[in-house]
Amino acid sequence: MPLTSNASMKTFADPKPRTQLLLRENLPMPQSIRDEPFVQPLDEYNQSLISHVHPLDWVNPQSAPCYDLVVIGAGTAGLVVAAGAAGLKLGLKIALIEKSLMGGDCLNLGCVPSKTVIQSSRVAANIRNAAPFGIHPPDSVDIDFAAVMQRMRRIRAGISHHDSAEEFRNLGIDVFLGSGQFIDGKAIAVNSSRLYFKKAVIATGASASSPQISGLTEAGFLTNETVFSLTHRPRRLAVIGGGPIGCELAQAFQRLGSEVTLLHKNGRLLNREDADAAKIVQQRFLQEGMHIILDCTLQQVEQTNVGKVIHYQQNGAVKTVVVDEILVGVGRSPNLDGLNLEAVGVKYDSRRGVVVNDYLQTTNKRIYAAGDICMNWKYTHAADAAARIVIQNALFCPFGLGRSKLNSLIMPWVTYTDPEIAHVGLYEMEAHAQGFDTQTIHIPFSTVDRALTDGEPEGFVKILHRRGSDQILGATIVARHAGEFISEITLAIVTKQGLNALARVIHPYPTQAEAIKKAADEYYRQTFLQFPIPFLLKLLAKFI
Repeated sequence: MPLTSNASMKTFADPKPRTQLLLRENLPMPQSIRDEPFVQPLDEYNQSLISHVHPLDWVNPQSAPCYDLVVIGAGTAGLVVAAGAAGLKLGLKIALIEKSLMGGDCLNLGCVPSKTVIQSSRVAANIRNAAPFGIHPPDSVDIDFAAVMQRMRRIRAGISHHDSAEEFRNLGIDVFLGSGQFIDGKAIAVNSSRLYFKKAVIATGASASSPQISGLTEAGFLTNETVFSLTHRPRRLAVIGGGPIGCELAQAFQRLGSEVTLLHKNGRLLNREDADAAKIVQQRFLQEGMHIILDCTLQQVEQTNVGKVIHYQQNGAVKTVVVDEILVGVGRSPNLDGLNLEAVGVKYDSRRGVVVNDYLQTTNKRIYAAGDICMNWKYTHAADAAARIVIQNALFCPFGLGRSKLNSLIMPWVTYTDPEIAHVGLYEMEAHAQGFDTQTIHIPFSTVDRALTDGEPEGFVKILHRRGSDQILGATIVARHAGEFISEITLAIVTKQGLNALARVIHPYPTQAEAIKKAADEYYRQTFLQFPIPFLLKLLAKFI
């Protein structure tokens, strides 16, 4: 049915009792979409999104006598488990439960909206930085922030049908919109329905964490769960947290015209990443005019006539910064509320989430978990990979035979700043902790022809390998499109191919990925010089 409203807020009743969805216009936003599922603003694109991921006229199906598999949560992990099991065409009876928006964070609040906005910010940066390429940029770049956000909503809505309730019903899955709660070891309640199961999967994900700062809640703040509902650009924006989420969004808003102040408790940004890599990103932020405050402790926030005043302590002195909006990006907390895990003997920790073993099995052997609810890797691709492990282990490993392990995965990740930081495998400190004697090969992009022609000489390829061996232990890449390069090294690690194998791979010239070839060639050169091979070659040459 059409989603129209003449009132400032209209509640649409569901034919069956379930969480009501509020479509809001010009009202204060809740701190989390999970507190009160909502979409804002009420335009054609968000109407289309809702029609797919939480249709207002959806009628939950009549529950089956018993399900082979019940999945709670329709984010990446839950969708992959449900669709993967159904796609096997074995006649399995599967139910999927979602209380908020199907597609989870990735579609609605994370990957899709953030990367769309980041791309708009990159275009703005390209225009400003056109002079070195012989192109005269305008005196100022006119950014239509409302149009940027509208483009994001349009693209998100266009993708959303892949994760729609209708799409999964067409796969033969019973889709229930509502809150799932364990009753006992055999059944899950969803509104008035009771779903009996043989196996169950918890895939409820995680939500943005909120720091305990006096006055922050009263002053109001944004998270990744609400920032993409903005239609007006904040003139002055404070970003709390210098991790991946905070850094990505801070740079995007700075490039889109906000005056951004980034506050971080540690001495450098992205403190979990390679120090050399983080230094490049931090320097870029400063060059772009961002105000960075490090080693600070936030004490209080107060709303005043001139804006939101943040009081913080740095080097023993109390200082303030005044902004119009505050964006919090300080990590994520598992979505445990309402699951009633005690009733089924599933152990959990309020900070780390559901406790699982290496087979993603909870302390109840019939219940598994996957994704942000139970894993340190809080990435969409990690949830996807874990879901595939759950399908195998829960359904096709009788008596535990042939099970896959989570720790067998080689997990790459990318921080989507500009330049990007991509990493896979071990860092040097981790490798030493595991007893490896290591060497590092470092290739700066200033030595790569295509990086020079592109005007992108910043960054590097750094490959960590076992000393005396071509075994690759880990790698970090800093480049504008580092995420596009890292899979080559991931493949090498997964297939146990070393630097010698990479040296034999022909890379098209000119490409920036040639830096990987250069790293492999450097290993080959170093190995060559360590042995009396040059002498032998000179000797052989005399016989030609």
